[in-house]
Amino acid sequence: MRYFFDEFVFDAERRELHRGTDIVSVAPRVFDLLGYLISNRERVLSKEEIIKAVWDGRIISDAALTTRLNAARNAIGDSGDEQRLIKTLPRKGYRFIGRVQEPRGDSDPTIADRAIESPPAVLAT
Repeated sequence: MRYFFDEFVFDAERRELHRGTDIVSVAPRVFDLLGYLISNRERVLSKEEIIKAVWDGRIISDAALTTRLNAARNAIGDSGDEQRLIKTLPRKGYRFIGRVQEPRGDSDPTIADRAIESPPAVLAT
């Protein structure tokens, strides 16, 4: 699955993050974290849920999670102060809030974000 947001392409299958034509170097766990946030962007993810999904439930410190979140933010040009793509909701969790487009099949990635127009109504005469 590929996700398009801001000026980035997140390619889960190839495990690549592109900014324009450049590949952004991302550590494997940071890549997994970013992918999990993007693919579950419709809801707030608790720290526990993220750890279970990304770290297979292994115990990690809050500092380790914060470090990986900061690395993910840095990779996509975000920051803890700005939070324009990854939002921290105190005592609740985290959520990817950037506008994401997903291609459908081999189509243009912007198609998934366009409204589908219905045919014009036929007026009875």
